[in-house]
Amino acid sequence: TRRSASNPARTYEMTMKNALTGELVGDGDGVTNVAEGIPFPILDKDPKLAGMEAMWNHKLKYKGVSARRWADQAPVTASGKYVMVRIKEELLGLYYRQGATLAEINNILIYFYQEVVSPPRLAGQVLLVHETLNSEIGPRQAWVYNPGQRRVRRAPNIVYDNPGTAADNLRTTDMTDMFNGSLARFDWKLVGKREMYVPYNSYKAHSDKSKVEDMIKPGYIDPDYLRYELHRVYVVEATVKAGQRHINPRRTFYLDEDSWQILTTDHYDSAGNLWRYSDAPSVNYYEVPVFWSTLENHHDLKSGRYIAVGLDNQEQMYDFSFQTTPDMFSPQSLRQRGIQ
Repeated sequence: TRRSASNPARTYEMTMKNALTGELVGDGDGVTNVAEGIPFPILDKDPKLAGMEAMWNHKLKYKGVSARRWADQAPVTASGKYVMVRIKEELLGLYYRQGATLAEINNILIYFYQEVVSPPRLAGQVLLVHETLNSEIGPRQAWVYNPGQRRVRRAPNIVYDNPGTAADNLRTTDMTDMFNGSLARFDWKLVGKREMYVPYNSYKAHSDKSKVEDMIKPGYIDPDYLRYELHRVYVVEATVKAGQRHINPRRTFYLDEDSWQILTTDHYDSAGNLWRYSDAPSVNYYEVPVFWSTLENHHDLKSGRYIAVGLDNQEQMYDFSFQTTPDMFSPQSLRQRGIQ
């Protein structure tokens, strides 16, 4: 076990300040009185509040101010066949800019741009998301560009359990980055903390010397490329609220004590049976530094299928030096970028 997770000194400094001021808004719909760092490094004694705080810690964990990456994904059949989907992504995290206040960033947590490059039948599809810090003030906004129609339209369905981009129904929208979006459909509870073998320091899975065709096997990523270590994790249970719906009415998240990265998730069906399992082999990007996933694997245990996301081994790796501006993430720029 190597406790390699690290962030810039500024993140730790602001996290200590947030510990004295951070508050949940409404029924966990947002956060206030925080900036730049982890919002709730000391969790509330109430398990329900602590569960929501832990999930916000994951959502606001440092990701670098801006980044560009290839998030290629392989939806793998039970027999091991797949067609690689090449996806280019860009993000700009206003929350992480030094000196930024909640008032200055106008409720925007992250701008997110995603473009499908191949295969040809999917190429040119573009997604733009403005992720917010407080859904009471303003919920997530999303737009899509359809190359066939050559038009931009709003996409209010890019939330919760709607299918993820080009994922062959193997992951939902809110499974991106292991969990994202609003907490509103679930009741949350911090079950406690435990030691657990989790994917960690997965540098072989991250390496440009590892070939994707060698890594992908029927049913799983070849374990020779994975690494598991004993770490302390927070365990958070999510149960769908009365009157709400989700294809996974119950989920259990396991969050790294050091980084708040969700490392594994159990997803249950409406009968209470384990249906899906997700894990996030993660590494420390020392050039930033930031601890984040290098892969996300989502397994359908009933069908034997799975999807591996983040297969950039033969692509350009994460570029945290990438510079961009909010103007590049406007709906007005989406059509032009889609045509390019």
